[in-house]
Amino acid sequence: MNRRQFLAAGTAAGAFGLVGGALPAAAQAQFSIATGTTGAVYYPLGGAMANILSKKVPGWAVTAEATAGSVANMHMIRDGKAQMALTQCDTAYDAIKGLDKFVGKPVESRTLAVVYPNLVHFVTMEGTGINKLSDIKGKRISTSAPVSGSEVMALRIIDELGLKLSDIKRERLSPAESTNAMKDGKLDGYFFNGGPPVAAITDLAATQGIKIKLISTADLVPALNKKYGPVFAASEIPAKAYPNQDAAVPVIAIWNILVVPASMSDDQAYTITKTLWENHADLVATHKASTDMTAENQKAANSSVPFHPGAMKFFAEKGIKLS
Repeated sequence: MNRRQFLAAGTAAGAFGLVGGALPAAAQAQFSIATGTTGAVYYPLGGAMANILSKKVPGWAVTAEATAGSVANMHMIRDGKAQMALTQCDTAYDAIKGLDKFVGKPVESRTLAVVYPNLVHFVTMEGTGINKLSDIKGKRISTSAPVSGSEVMALRIIDELGLKLSDIKRERLSPAESTNAMKDGKLDGYFFNGGPPVAAITDLAATQGIKIKLISTADLVPALNKKYGPVFAASEIPAKAYPNQDAAVPVIAIWNILVVPASMSDDQAYTITKTLWENHADLVATHKASTDMTAENQKAANSSVPFHPGAMKFFAEKGIKLS
């Protein structure tokens, strides 16, 4: 469905949730989920969400759009180009507060669910001379795709290390592009935030003749929280998450959330939340990162923006406390 068809469908439907009108849950609706790059987690997971909603809710046609990631997704929510989005909670925090990439243009969004934690990967390989983060100085490094949450995180880490962008030979590549560049000897390392296993990193780790190294980032958590708000935590990439990765790696964790415009009707927000929750096994089958979409993780502390009233209604019915 192209954008013109979408706009026509929206008109025919009579102001679908973007303007906050209350429509029956099964009303005709066509809308999209902003996801991420094809070599990462958001895209297949968002595709599974779109498939579930299209199949389970009569009259709904939902599509997943490949995007650069969290920053682009929040812009799409703000500009009415997507009606759902997967995003890192640090990006959502900046968006609702009108900070960083959203100065002067805040995004009024609401959370439907806390989905899983993104783990901040810095990927390199044997022979690059990178054994700790500060070793990236003078190296060929990808800070991830433009307007992605991973890029924002990479720039914050570089700044916290006391480095400037001019101190690295910078590329701005997706995970899949970064993996291909490393295979070709054109890149020394790359940043990416994702729930392991990230397909592109698995691809690199499984490549004959390459021994990947995942570099710890966890020691930066206190300083980053002090500077950017309480949206980061310490976690680890477990051993064996990737081929030939023998030890766990302490890293920064950032929760991923599913958001919608604040103007979405309570009925639609309730229907989305209920349908995805009741078909959670299908999400896990698509990517095991969604295993973390549990009742215990539906906490205000894990979401940087308020929960939507429609989602709150569903969780109250399930006896799930969001505080």
